[in-house]
Amino acid sequence: MLVYLDMCCFNRPFDDQTHPQVQLETEGKLLLQQKIRNDEIKIAWSYMLDYENSANPDTDISATIVAWEKRASVVIEPGQVIVDRANEIRSLGIDPKDALHISCPIEARADCFITVDRGILKHRKKISNIEIKSPLEYFY
Repeated sequence: MLVYLDMCCFNRPFDDQTHPQVQLETEGKLLLQQKIRNDEIKIAWSYMLDYENSANPDTDISATIVAWEKRASVVIEPGQVIVDRANEIRSLGIDPKDALHISCPIEARADCFITVDRGILKHRKKISNIEIKSPLEYFY
């Protein structure tokens, strides 16, 4: 199983944990991390994750997140196919940056795109070439 976590998913454990849904999503993300560490799940990484992570002003969090790239079995580089697919995805009402994120794991033939981004989750049924789930949905 090859999964792709977007940046908001990587950042979830660093978000304010006072809301129960954030806590549950964090637990799901941490369980995913454990399965990745145990080689039960493979992870894909992309240039989009590098781009967004480099904009994080908290260097400790950024360093923690970028360490996951070393565990990636697939690293997705930029390319015209990704951009063209992202333009198609954008036409479905998806934010341009999110469309690029979604296009990356499709190119890598990942099994699942995992996110806590409500905007992406709201439109996921429109995207047929990759399964999109929250960390909790991945396990249920």
